[in-house]
Amino acid sequence: MVAPSSRSGLRRHTSVGAPTIVLSSGEPAGIGPDICAMLAARVSLPARVAVLGDPQLLADRARQLSITVALRECASTDEVEPHRAGLLQVLPIPLAAPVTAGRLDAANAHYVLQMLRRGVKLCESGAAQALVTAPVQKSIISAAGVRFSGHTEFLAELTGGAQPVMLLVGKSLRVALATTHLPLRDVADALHPGKLKNLINITHAELRQRFGIAEPRILVLGLNPHAGESGTLGTEEGTLIEPVVRELAASGMRITGPVSADTAFIKECLSECDVVIAMYHDQGLPALKALSFGEVVNVTLGLPIIRTSVDHGTALSLAGTGRARSDSLYAALELAATLARRARD
Repeated sequence: MVAPSSRSGLRRHTSVGAPTIVLSSGEPAGIGPDICAMLAARVSLPARVAVLGDPQLLADRARQLSITVALRECASTDEVEPHRAGLLQVLPIPLAAPVTAGRLDAANAHYVLQMLRRGVKLCESGAAQALVTAPVQKSIISAAGVRFSGHTEFLAELTGGAQPVMLLVGKSLRVALATTHLPLRDVADALHPGKLKNLINITHAELRQRFGIAEPRILVLGLNPHAGESGTLGTEEGTLIEPVVRELAASGMRITGPVSADTAFIKECLSECDVVIAMYHDQGLPALKALSFGEVVNVTLGLPIIRTSVDHGTALSLAGTGRARSDSLYAALELAATLARRARD
């Protein structure tokens, strides 16, 4: 059940203490509202958390899931209080159309994008220290006539980030992607030495700055089976990847590659690197999720703001059933709070 919450005794907060994180509740027909409501059951959260979304939707979904929560609307992040169990603080954004769990509606596509725009503005202004995102449905946003390939690219466009980097962080492995959401037939054409070099430089710099790794060790995968096997299974390694690795190694970077993806994820290799650079989405993520599914966090590097996200999709079939899990969302909040504290200190 959902109970109203008093707005008395509000305290204006500063950057001292727990960071303020805004949480976009994602596709309204998916499990985003579910896992946001589930956060209210947590005894503690690593930050002051305000959910971006429609208050009635969140209240209805909590009721549907039999989650007892006090839902409190905040006019700004200045009103966001330290979390307590049973409290869900919301920065209201109204839906465009009613929602049924599990049923997509293109009418709400712009509602989803509005949450992201507001989250970015709050972070850019300093009113929040990080943005965490629940999953969105790319297909329904595209069906609404919006060109949208994913959070990563959309947030880069909003913030002016020249080249965003998708970094997935698991318990014992980090994977950065040279290309993101592309059909496999387009991957080779999307790889260019300049872009690959820039991506590795961004990853290296942010592992130092945001993650506190003084000398990041980088392992670069090949594109083709057996890393091209000396050109017999493809030439991209010799013409594109290897020259970039050599150049960066000569500059003093601790980097190795290109190596074959079929042996890169064994224990011995992973013990000697801090991040793996994969050439495409399904080259790096299956191994990562096999090792850490449910606890993987998506971090967008190359942005002027801190942004983390869950490692899963909208799971429409689970929306409103109570079978979704909030572990990855909590991990995303934990990492966002850690990165925000490190940036502040």
